[in-house]
Amino acid sequence: MATPSSNTVNNGVNVEALLGARDALSQAPEGAQFKWRATCKWIKGTHSRSSVEGFYGLGEEQHHKTEFSFDADHPEIFASEDHGATPVELVLAGLASCLTAGVASVAQLREIQLRSVTATLEGGMDIQGILGIDSDVRNGFDGIKVTYDIDADASKEEIEAVVAQSQKRSAVYDIITNPTNVTVEVK
Repeated sequence: MATPSSNTVNNGVNVEALLGARDALSQAPEGAQFKWRATCKWIKGTHSRSSVEGFYGLGEEQHHKTEFSFDADHPEIFASEDHGATPVELVLAGLASCLTAGVASVAQLREIQLRSVTATLEGGMDIQGILGIDSDVRNGFDGIKVTYDIDADASKEEIEAVVAQSQKRSAVYDIITNPTNVTVEVK
């Protein structure tokens, strides 16, 4: 593996800090236990606003620099007001963001200069399930296709290897492709 060098390649990722964190957490694995949180408040109709601000990690409460919020709604064709992306579009955006962050990080580590990276995601869905038309139809995606357009100082094979490593390390890819226990309760 090449030694990271921010002098020759700069994709905006501090690989040295990431590798330092990895080394520190390998010595203190209890610090690697994180809890991510989101709060969602109903606005009106199918419109809601989710926010994220705090999380638990490195053995204590942590906070983002600011609270982030995301509006979600359904489009007018579903008799809604279209005040935000649909929840399934937010899932696609989360996957795209996670994979793309990985591409930048892996490329930096491998000393590959990126010029541009665009991920286009498409998820197919038969909405007969969520509308209650056919209970045998799955409510979620029947598949997701991720297509990358990457301009970098690397061969196609090297870029494919960067994308593969990003996919291997992506938390959101793992969440989507593997079963995750979800508990729902009402207070």
